[in-house]
Amino acid sequence: MVYITITSFLFLLRYLLKNENVARNQIYYIIFLALFLFSAYRYQVGCDWYGYYKLFIRFENFDYQRVLQLRDPFSMTIFYWISKMNLPYPYVFIPFNIIFFIGVHLLARRQPDPLSFLVLLFPILIINMTMSGVRQAAAIGIICIALTAFIDRRPIRFGVWVFLASAFHSSAIVFTLLLPFASGRYNNTRLAIATLFTLLGLFLITFSDNASYAFNAYIGSGREAYGAVFRVGVLALSALYFFLFAKQKWKKTFPEDYSLVNLGAFGMILTLLLIPLSTIISDRFGYYFIVFQAIIFARLPYLPFKNNHSLYVALPYLGILLVFLVWTQTSWHFNECYMPYKSWILGLPGGNILR
Repeated sequence: MVYITITSFLFLLRYLLKNENVARNQIYYIIFLALFLFSAYRYQVGCDWYGYYKLFIRFENFDYQRVLQLRDPFSMTIFYWISKMNLPYPYVFIPFNIIFFIGVHLLARRQPDPLSFLVLLFPILIINMTMSGVRQAAAIGIICIALTAFIDRRPIRFGVWVFLASAFHSSAIVFTLLLPFASGRYNNTRLAIATLFTLLGLFLITFSDNASYAFNAYIGSGREAYGAVFRVGVLALSALYFFLFAKQKWKKTFPEDYSLVNLGAFGMILTLLLIPLSTIISDRFGYYFIVFQAIIFARLPYLPFKNNHSLYVALPYLGILLVFLVWTQTSWHFNECYMPYKSWILGLPGGNILR
């Protein structure tokens, strides 16, 4: 299967280049471009393909004023302008992927090993978002940029990026909860401010149109994300791994972003607590925290483990690969949405946008 082959190749490549820093940084750009082309030029692949096509054809009769009144207006703007330029439907996925991969790249540059960070995103985040949920993929890309502002302790810039991300997918607004911490390390005062932000945010969200939509679509509808328990469970286990084995070492080795990663690990656990409310909501938020998971796992080789260093570094890769294998081999959803993989990078078949 193409997805298993790619994932296995990426993980093996990272292992073979573990002591080759220069080669690893050089090949990162090749892998980066390849994954972008693989995702952006998919054809009749992804659970969003036909649903977004129905949305796309509606914009033929829309004016831009009406587009701005819709949920996720910046995402709707992309659909609108691709339609108005009379471009074939598959072109709509390219700008979303560009935004996602730019954001990932800017955050990857902050990592000591950009290649590890990138390949760890592929099996779950890239496949599920850039190839099936492009509106949220764009939001995640922008949140990656916001995280670089957080690391630089620029709260205003961080807030601007978060609000921009929420215009692509409203779920990104949850990251406003990190604003009190964006100017430095967190303490009890900032925790209190964050709690106040949370209560205020919940109050505003409760009376918003997005909240009403989310309740009807995700809670009141009886819909379920059947793989959410596994994906979110892996995130919670990853956070536990961080707290038990890496937290103190991280604080000494990477103090500049210790606060961010620590908060991210808490968020990874909190997504599990949302499961009883809605597996879909838990899953949606969980995708954002895969970025934090990749940051943690990609830096394990640089932490001073006294014993069994190679084991600590290898376990996350083996765990993610195992989860990915189980998902691809047992999920009807995966086979329905992603198989077989097809691409239109060499041209649209017969000039037809759907066949």
